[in-house]
Amino acid sequence: MSRINTISRRDFIRSTAAGLFLANLRLNWPLPAWAATADQGITAASASRRYDLSIGYAPFTIDGRQGTATAINGTVPGPLVHLREGDDIVLNVTNHLMDVHHSSIHWHGILVPFRMDGVPGINFNGIQPGETYEYHYHVKQAGTYWYHSHSRFQEQTGAYGPLIIDPKDGEPFEYDRDYAVVLSDWSFENPETIFRHVNLEGHYYNFQRRTVWDFFDDVGERGFANTVADRLAWGRMRMSPVDLLDVTGATYTYLMNGHSPAMNWTAIFNPGETVRLRFINASAMTNYDVRIPDLEMEVVMADGKTVRPVPVDEFRIGVAETYDVLVRPRQDRAFTLFAEALDRSGYTRGTLAPEPGMQAAVPGLRRRPVRRLDDIGMGGMDDSLLGMNHEKMGHGGMKKMKPSQDPRIPGPNGPTPFTPKKSKSNVAMVVKNPRYRLDEPGIGLGDDGWRVLTYQDLISTEPQKYSETVDREMTINITANMGRYMFSFDGKKFTQHPGPYLFRHNERLRLFLVNHTMMEHPIHLHGMWMQLENGAAELPFKHTLLTKPGEVLSVRITPIEKGDWAFHCHLLYHMEAGMFQVVRVA
Repeated sequence: MSRINTISRRDFIRSTAAGLFLANLRLNWPLPAWAATADQGITAASASRRYDLSIGYAPFTIDGRQGTATAINGTVPGPLVHLREGDDIVLNVTNHLMDVHHSSIHWHGILVPFRMDGVPGINFNGIQPGETYEYHYHVKQAGTYWYHSHSRFQEQTGAYGPLIIDPKDGEPFEYDRDYAVVLSDWSFENPETIFRHVNLEGHYYNFQRRTVWDFFDDVGERGFANTVADRLAWGRMRMSPVDLLDVTGATYTYLMNGHSPAMNWTAIFNPGETVRLRFINASAMTNYDVRIPDLEMEVVMADGKTVRPVPVDEFRIGVAETYDVLVRPRQDRAFTLFAEALDRSGYTRGTLAPEPGMQAAVPGLRRRPVRRLDDIGMGGMDDSLLGMNHEKMGHGGMKKMKPSQDPRIPGPNGPTPFTPKKSKSNVAMVVKNPRYRLDEPGIGLGDDGWRVLTYQDLISTEPQKYSETVDREMTINITANMGRYMFSFDGKKFTQHPGPYLFRHNERLRLFLVNHTMMEHPIHLHGMWMQLENGAAELPFKHTLLTKPGEVLSVRITPIEKGDWAFHCHLLYHMEAGMFQVVRVA
C-alpha cells in the first residue's frame, strides 16, 4: 500500500492540490487496497512482526463532499494490522497532529501489559506531537479485533483500523475468501460541535420524534387511558421513548470500509465458495443491525473468540464489538451487505458479488422502534423512578431492590441493590427489578420472522482455562441523567469517583452489570476477558457487552495482568460525558 504524506489542517485547507482527489468518485480519496479493490481481500496481506503507523490529517471525501480526517497512514479506515499468535511484535506509532495535546492507539480486545494498552492518563502519557511511541508485546490470542485512538474525539474523525491475528495452530473452520467489513459513522461536523449540541439538548439530532398522529395510532392500538398514562409517565421522566441513538443519520453518513452506501464497497466471490466476513463496529455512536437478504450467515466468532456456529438471518452489533460470519452464496448473483442503524435513521451497505460493478436490491429502512416502559424496566415506575426533580424518592425513600429470583441470574445474592447518594444529579432513574435479557434480540428486532442472534446463543469453543470457583462478587451500576447528558457508573462521573475499582490479581470475580438507563450501552473492559454467564456450559468470552435498558447480566473475570485498566461505555460521547472508570489490578 502506498504511503500518503500527512499534512497539517491549515496546509490542507490552503492546498489547491486537494482537488485532485475529486477526479474519480471511486478513487477520490486514499483507501486501503483491501477496502478499495474488490478482488483484493485481506488474505493477500501476510502477517508481520513490525508496523509503522502515522497519525495525521488527510483529505477525506464522501459522495463528492470534502473534509479532513484524522487518518492513520493517510487512510480511513487505517491499514490492516495483521499479526500472528505467538509472535513478539513491535508497532511504532508517530503523532503528526501538531495542534493537539496527544494522540494514542489502543489495541481493542488485545491482552497486553498495561503500559502497552494505549489510554492516555491511565497507563501512559499519550504520544506527544512529533513523537513516536513503541508498542511491543507478545501476541497471546487469535481472531478479529481492531485498533483506534483513545484521545478525545480522534476516533470519530477516522483514527481506527482493522486488526486480525492468525492462530498458530490453524483456523478451526474452512473458507475460501476473507474480508474485513469495518462499519463506522462519519460526520462533516466537528465532533466538539456534536458534543456541545447533545450536551445542550440530548435529542438535538433526533428528527424521528413522536407526533400527534402517533398518539392517535397508539390510542387505536392500546386505548385512550393507557396511551395517556404512557405519555404522562415519559413526561415525568423528561425522556422520550424514541431517543434510541444520541447522534443519528441527521449528521452521520454511515460507512462500510470507508465507503458510503452510494460508493458501494464490493467483495468478490465465486458461486459455491465459502466467504468469511469479519464485521467490526468501529463507530463512535452507532449500533447496527446487520443482514444479507436471501443469504444465511453462520456466526463463528464473537469478539475474536470462536463460538459454536449459529445460523442467523440478522444480528445486532454494538459499538466496538466484532462478529465473524461464514456465508455460502450458491447463486451467480449479487447480495447486499446491509447494516441499518438501530434507530433506523440511516444505513450503510456494500455488495457481495461475482464481479465488480454488480448490485443487488437495497432494503428499505424499517420503521423506527418505540420503547415501552417495560422495555426499560420501568413497568412499576412509581417504585423505580427518581424523576428529574427527585420528589418521588426523597433521601432514602425508595424501595430497595430485592435480590432477583430469576434462576438464570447466578450467584447466591444477585446484584447488590443500588441506592443513589444524597447528590443525585447524575441519576435520573433506578430500576428496582432489573431483568435477565440475554435471550432477547433487542428493541426493533425479532418481529420479522427472521432468526436473530442473541447473547444466549453464544457457546464458546475456546478452552475454559480459568477457575470455575467464584471468589468474590461485585456490582457496577450503569447510570445516567439523560436530560442533563450526564453518564456515570454507580451514580458518579469519572471525575467524581474517589478512586479506582479494585480487582485482585488472579482472583475469580463475578461482576454484575445493571443498566439503570433507557439506552443500550456497549461496556468495554480493557486488559482482561469477560466471560458472559448466559447459562452455557462453556461461557463465551467478550471484551465488549451491549447492555440493554433495565438489564442485569453477570460475567466472570480473572485479572491476569497487574496495572490500571480502563472500563467504560464505548459510545464515545457517553465516555467523554463521564461513563468511564479505572480498574486497578493489584
